[in-house]
Amino acid sequence: MKASSSQTILIVAGEASGDMHGARLVAAMQQLQPGLRFSGIGGRELAAAGVELLFDAAKIAVVGITEIISHIGDILAARQAIIQRLRRERPALLILIDYPDFNLLLAAQAKKLGIPVFYYISPQVWAWRSSRVGKIGRLTDRVAVILPFEKDFYAERGVSVDFVGHPLADTVLPEQLPNREEFFQAHDLAVEPATHVIGILPGSRSKEIRSLLPDFLAAAELLSKDKEQKWLFLLPRASTVPQELLLENGLAAVQDKIDIRVIENDRYALMAACDAVAAASGTVTLELAILGIPAVTAYRVSPLTYRLGRLLVRHLRHFSLVNLIAGREVIPELLQDEVKPEAIAKHLHLLLEDGDYRHKVFHGLAEVTEKLGPPGCTKRAAEIALSCLGP
Repeated sequence: MKASSSQTILIVAGEASGDMHGARLVAAMQQLQPGLRFSGIGGRELAAAGVELLFDAAKIAVVGITEIISHIGDILAARQAIIQRLRRERPALLILIDYPDFNLLLAAQAKKLGIPVFYYISPQVWAWRSSRVGKIGRLTDRVAVILPFEKDFYAERGVSVDFVGHPLADTVLPEQLPNREEFFQAHDLAVEPATHVIGILPGSRSKEIRSLLPDFLAAAELLSKDKEQKWLFLLPRASTVPQELLLENGLAAVQDKIDIRVIENDRYALMAACDAVAAASGTVTLELAILGIPAVTAYRVSPLTYRLGRLLVRHLRHFSLVNLIAGREVIPELLQDEVKPEAIAKHLHLLLEDGDYRHKVFHGLAEVTEKLGPPGCTKRAAEIALSCLGP
């Protein structure tokens, strides 16, 4: 063992969200205990945090059977790179972030070598393949979960985990955002006071955008036919999303029919400036909940993937994180064939015009936000990680 190995930590994040949360965890650990060295698998965020990247996470961040098969060479190479580092340097700790099928294999290797394992952001075992709970309990020293119902889910299966709160409580800070008028001024938007401002958030992955954006925009066109009301539609564009992708999937067809603006910065401020939003299912629904913005959320995949998913996930009544945390429907959900422009427009109209319903949604969003826990999630996770450090 190298003399400096007690200061070395291996961290593995296999996708963009894990890369972001991992970078914040590294920064918090460094602040609590300066001098730690990190290496592992990640992307730009972890690299910027000073982590020595042994493999680029973008090469293995794939979903679906066909995508996995086409990237199997990279996946095996990444796995081998981590195993070699585990054997050669015997780091003081292995930190795993989500990405279960890949990471649990690494946890087994670390366990054989006597290296402590901290699993940060548990896989969604509550959704499918709950049999992995026991495996996670056997192969890890500590597990940190970020959704409030996960602690009870594990406990019911005999595994103790720590609920540290959700990282979004540290990053989505409504009180620090510009108000609606300031946002409009910053982006040169002349908006009359009575205008309905609708967010169009089809996700950041190309498959999501191709699947949802055409219907979101068609719904916007339906709403715009109400000439008694002024409408403004805001579409955020991440740096990883080419403008051409948006144009090819409905934007070019509606630009002359509706007032829609593509905004490339200030994503949270954009969301906070909206009266209601049409959003892809995912973390964005929690971001909107914290901001107090009503939304209709949609989820659609290929028919084959959907049929397989229905076989594996039968017990969940909801698919959006907001409704799962609340234990009831707080925001409307549209799944698979339900994702139609008419349905999207109908729900958005209700969210805007039905005062009692809108108030009920606001109350539910506030309840969900409270359940996410107070700020400080990353620091709490860092303290747990440091408590796991081996000799």
